[in-house]
Amino acid sequence: MDVIRGTAAALERLGERRSTLQTDARRSTVERVVADVRDRGDEALREYGRRFDGVDLEHVEIDTPSLDALAATLDDELRAAIDLSITRVRAFHERQPSAGFMHHDGDGRLGQLVRPIARVGCYVPSGKAALFSSLVMTAVPAQVAGVEEVVVATPPRHDGSIDPAIAYVVRALSLGSVYRLGGAQAIAALAYGTESVRRVDTIVGPGSPWVVIAQQLVFGQVGIESLPGPTETLVIADADADPTHVAADLLAQAEHDGAQVVLVTTSEALWGAVEAALERSLADLPSAPVARENMAVRGVVAIVDDLASALEVSNAYAPEHLCLLVRDPWAALEGVRHAGGVFVGEASMEALGDYVAGPSHVMPTGGTARFSSALNVRHFQRVIPVIGLAPAGAAAIGEAGARMARAEGLEAHARAIEARAPRGDG
Repeated sequence: MDVIRGTAAALERLGERRSTLQTDARRSTVERVVADVRDRGDEALREYGRRFDGVDLEHVEIDTPSLDALAATLDDELRAAIDLSITRVRAFHERQPSAGFMHHDGDGRLGQLVRPIARVGCYVPSGKAALFSSLVMTAVPAQVAGVEEVVVATPPRHDGSIDPAIAYVVRALSLGSVYRLGGAQAIAALAYGTESVRRVDTIVGPGSPWVVIAQQLVFGQVGIESLPGPTETLVIADADADPTHVAADLLAQAEHDGAQVVLVTTSEALWGAVEAALERSLADLPSAPVARENMAVRGVVAIVDDLASALEVSNAYAPEHLCLLVRDPWAALEGVRHAGGVFVGEASMEALGDYVAGPSHVMPTGGTARFSSALNVRHFQRVIPVIGLAPAGAAAIGEAGARMARAEGLEAHARAIEARAPRGDG
């Protein structure tokens, strides 16, 4: 990992080393796939299934008996773990305020309606491993929001089936259709619809660069919750932190392809102990080659003077995951301005947040935590303003509205106001 000393140097180097999504080389291919699915529908889906997934499927939707059979193969311990995750994620999101309001006074009524999106598509990657936890983290908040139908797209295995854990989540949540589709063709099918796939209103879920480019291309045709880039974690640790815990949090993120891990510490001695702990853990870690590459290419250690400087670095970087392994983490939390999610104290490891803590693990990457939020109930709802003025209320504000309209050169606006909200002296 690249070791930097001083706040200014850390801010400069983090910007240089940040892992970004490389899309240029793939964009033209994805554009062709998306256009082809839009124009040829199921015929294109079957063709790309043969080409990219090695599966010749007559029907892209998997039937309920097949889902039940796959789900039944899951061992009891993993079922129980998934059930706990569902319970905790649902309970967390049910605490989020989601109602609108209606204010009534003598001038009339002003308010907001909150209405759920009708149909959501959850994309679930299934490359090196099937990320069934992502289905829990996207589908459950959608259900809490009141979404009428949640459907799933996930790449098929070579025998045409899907991962049993994904099937179990589908059945446990009573989700809608499950489409055996992966990559850009899955996103295009959900966005435009085909003979077999009903179009959705919003698409959520992480994916490969091919998936993210497709999401970029169809945005506007459907809602896209985020455009996730490579994952990242920033750990703030002081001299009191346990170096084995710091190393564990860094490695848990570093084993993802393309990940960036950052340690910001006030103690050079701690970094020495963390470095030794990393080497001990890497000795028998199955994902050691990936973790070593990520730490060598993108890893950064910033040694700063104090906690305030550490928080300054973190806020400028706006990490997807921020871990506070310091003496008084709750006090440090007050200084956090930009982060996808904050993990407070040594018992709040980020890896646990990926599965069973409660909040969705779908969080903003690439610095987008400066202006966006972790997936939550509001992502699946629309806010509709309601204006119901009484005649007296319209008259009270009509003159100001008409004057502003004329200042913008919109005379028809002004006349529309004055026709029903005449000036008080008229």
